[in-house]
Amino acid sequence: MEFVYKCSECGKEYPIEPDVMLCPVCQEKQEEKRPLRGILEVDMKGSLPEDSSIYEVLPVDKNYFPELPVGNTPLWLPQILRKKLNAPNLFIKDDTVNPTGSYKDRASWLVAAFARKWGITNITVASTGNAASSMAGIGAAAGLKIMIFVPENVPKAKLIQSLQYGAKVVLVKGSYDNAFQLSMQYKGSGKSLNRNTGFNPLTIEGKKTAAFELYHQLKKVPDYIFVPTGDAVVLSGVLKGFKDLKKLGWIKNFPEVIAVQAENSDALTRAMENGDFGKPVKANTLADSISVDVPANGYYALRELKALGGSCVRVSDQEILEAQRELSATTGLFVEPSSAASMAGFLKIKNQMPEDATTVLMATGSGMKDIDSAGKVVEIPNKSIEKLEDIDD
Repeated sequence: MEFVYKCSECGKEYPIEPDVMLCPVCQEKQEEKRPLRGILEVDMKGSLPEDSSIYEVLPVDKNYFPELPVGNTPLWLPQILRKKLNAPNLFIKDDTVNPTGSYKDRASWLVAAFARKWGITNITVASTGNAASSMAGIGAAAGLKIMIFVPENVPKAKLIQSLQYGAKVVLVKGSYDNAFQLSMQYKGSGKSLNRNTGFNPLTIEGKKTAAFELYHQLKKVPDYIFVPTGDAVVLSGVLKGFKDLKKLGWIKNFPEVIAVQAENSDALTRAMENGDFGKPVKANTLADSISVDVPANGYYALRELKALGGSCVRVSDQEILEAQRELSATTGLFVEPSSAASMAGFLKIKNQMPEDATTVLMATGSGMKDIDSAGKVVEIPNKSIEKLEDIDD
């Protein structure tokens, strides 16, 4: 296989090198407080048999990847939940089992391999928490130095996780968008690479791997996939994966990919309804991993979602918390609020779907990353006992 970067807007091709991130031609159209222009995607040239390794569809040789069990995550068959919801073909793609507990490891793993290939030792990233802890953990295994910019209200568990991995963490006043801007300005010393989601083309490419896994696990293309969506790079990665599967000739049709957004962080959904991205609206949701004012990958995701027949759905924070609790209580899978958004989105529109549809919920982050939010919908015991008779009925 041969790989090049290809501009998603003008089609111009570029070599896959460290100093190539966005198409310079289309970047001239960049507007302030709008999604990135000139997003590059990895274009594959060649053919492969269906039993090929995932490394063969990625643009970095296998020997550069750190020895970590990233990807190949389980596909759950939640029997109790299936019966309760009358959804006999419901599945959960569980990326909470990745090394740092989130889907973001797929991107960090590829970025780390790319850095090692080019002799780069420093990586910078802005994040609401998961990409930060992911790059910190994968970077530690790869022997890289990681510089992180996160909003000051980042969940404590994600902050501590990043620090445990040895990353340098900078708290930024304001939102993820503020952290993104500062990280873009930071140059550091020595050979450095920016991992920012969307900006670095390899973040989309790394996240496409789940689509390949789903195809092999199901032995077919699912009818629906629900994806928690903020900056829209996980969404774009899933879409890119199925595009590549079709390009390889392994599949003939696409799933309907549904982007699930929090009501108060719904830039992509508004763009789907209005035809374009308007004035940014400040995001305000407890699902921090999908809390974004301006989705960096918005233009790319909007175009691909429309082209491949996808759609969007909004859910409230309360619906997210209730879905999180329901998922935990019926499957034993404890996910963070952003992941529970996929379940909330499914519950919201399941009556509009065929009962026997093959449906996948993407579980993108562990619930252990944000205990405070989960505590809002459970009753925590407030007293201790000395004897059994003291237990309340």
